[in-house]
Amino acid sequence: MTDQGFIRRFLNMGRPKKRVTMMIGDALLMAFVVWAAFGLRMGEGFSEKFYQFWYLHLLLPAISLPLFYWSGMYNSVLRHMGPWDVWSVLRGVSLSTLAFIAIVALGGLDAVPRTTIIIYWLLGLLFVGGSRFMVRAWRQQYARSRGNQEPVIIYGAGSAGLQLLSSLMATGEHIPVAFIDDNRQLHGTLLHGVPVYPPSELDRLIRRLGAHSVLVALPSVSRQRRREIMAQLERHPVHVRTIPSMTDLVTGSARLRDVREVDIEDLLGRDPVNPDQQLLESSVKGRSVMVTGAGGSIGSELCRQIIMLAPRRLVIFERSELGLYRIDRELRALAETHGHDCEVVPLLGSVVHRNRMTHCMRTNGIETVYHAAAYKHVPLVESNPLEAIRNNAFGTWHTAVAARDAGVDTFVLISTDKAVRPTSIMGATKRVAELGLQALAADSPHTVFSMVRFGNVLDSSGSVIPLFREQIREGGPVTITHPEVTRYFMTIPEAASLVIQAGSLAKGGEVFVLDMGEPVRIQELARRMIQLSGFTVRDEDNPLGDVPIKYIGLRPGEKLYEELLLGENCAATDHPMIQRAREEGLSVEQITDCLERLEAACRGQDPHSAERVLAECVVGFDRPGLSRSMEGEKRRHLRVIAGGDNPGSDKTAPPS
Repeated sequence: MTDQGFIRRFLNMGRPKKRVTMMIGDALLMAFVVWAAFGLRMGEGFSEKFYQFWYLHLLLPAISLPLFYWSGMYNSVLRHMGPWDVWSVLRGVSLSTLAFIAIVALGGLDAVPRTTIIIYWLLGLLFVGGSRFMVRAWRQQYARSRGNQEPVIIYGAGSAGLQLLSSLMATGEHIPVAFIDDNRQLHGTLLHGVPVYPPSELDRLIRRLGAHSVLVALPSVSRQRRREIMAQLERHPVHVRTIPSMTDLVTGSARLRDVREVDIEDLLGRDPVNPDQQLLESSVKGRSVMVTGAGGSIGSELCRQIIMLAPRRLVIFERSELGLYRIDRELRALAETHGHDCEVVPLLGSVVHRNRMTHCMRTNGIETVYHAAAYKHVPLVESNPLEAIRNNAFGTWHTAVAARDAGVDTFVLISTDKAVRPTSIMGATKRVAELGLQALAADSPHTVFSMVRFGNVLDSSGSVIPLFREQIREGGPVTITHPEVTRYFMTIPEAASLVIQAGSLAKGGEVFVLDMGEPVRIQELARRMIQLSGFTVRDEDNPLGDVPIKYIGLRPGEKLYEELLLGENCAATDHPMIQRAREEGLSVEQITDCLERLEAACRGQDPHSAERVLAECVVGFDRPGLSRSMEGEKRRHLRVIAGGDNPGSDKTAPPS
């Protein structure tokens, strides 16, 4: 058998065999320690004392092994040795030394030199502890010599960086070759044998050490500082990855050794504003809460945050059986883990069935509703306009009327920036949903209706971010609709938290707009993602680049720019990231008439008629092919409705 084969066989032994091997090695080492202690004290290897107390070479190792076992020295894994293992060795050797003292005292061995005991203790620590560190170092050296490890640079030489270093050395998949840190006092030092350099040395280190990856180990720095570091790393041909944020580490949703791709919020987001706990709890704590669309990206995150606020009951309403099953299991596990006595009620159903919604709300005593159920994917909705009208427009109307009839206190609609002067069916149907709530808010003395409008959420279903990551992994091209297209972005947890807080600020009929920061050019986002993945963009300036960008044109219904407000009537609230807007709407009679004609178009499977009705009801909705006289027709129709001379229709009864 070759040396490599023997080493591999030794390293692949099971834990019981490795433990027995360690015990045999410790027994031999302790026998040697006894001999060395007498030899050093007497000045010769085989002195008269050696022969006089020969039995101690057998007795002390035999006594030491159980003491070592009791001290926990055989429970640790050598390649993960840390401070606890050092204390175990110290405890075990010290107990062995106490046993030596007891033998000398009880056995009347006055001829044993007392300094031999001290030498025995020191040599025991040196050989037993040192042997473990030598085996650990030997194993790491063997792992390095296999030649299939990726050299990496760790950005951050703090405690997180050191723990990451230990994890990487243990797994053997990466070999840390350098630390980068801003702390000048660390420059030129060695941490566990790895040198620390300033950021200015990064380019030289990449060339000299052949490192193509940088791992950012800065979980607790501000998001602003992380953005600055990412911008600095973009200039270098390296694949940038990061360890989880401190929030993820504290909540237990990630571990320090989990190295992952750079979080997009590190590139785009702002430092999060701490939530107002009073606003979070106002409409949730101790109450019966319903979330529709609970299996979706926003709905599921709302549920996670709500259950942490200790509601009395959380009703999760979802039409997808699989989505409901998954979020139900997750919420029950969360409630059990955190000790929340919250009843989780999973309900299958569609929001377009008003009687079903009313029954569910009354039966469960619902006090607060977060309505997140909607079709949101613009291209799919464009291909299925009538279903989008039923789900987004009618679904919201029926759910809101059910909430009013069931005596719900607070109703919050999750809306979108695409509802502002929409060019898509999705945006138009969401605006109709808003108009319905605004009309009900003016006609409902008990239920407080409000809407929360925001842009894209990062990594949600249908988000461009996962698509870009997949395209980069496959070598491109990364597809972008238009070079000038821009979007607002926000993280899912931040959006959900602000939705809950905005609902507590509502007085009735408001459109709450979340502060999304500055809009982001999708082209720049794609370029940064390519560069931070360790690749270069292939374009006219760099024809030999790695990943090309392809412009595919705006899809039906898409806009170059998104807006959050219909007008300028916007006021601040008690929360710095939430603004309150007052926008003109329709009366109950007007929105009822609009919905009745949409219902007729849906029954007749006539999407063109439905589109014309949307154009009449929704300000700014403009589609190719719509008649230029539509605006005049819309004004005439709304005058007829407002004047009350539209015979044959019940303008106060919402469509069923």
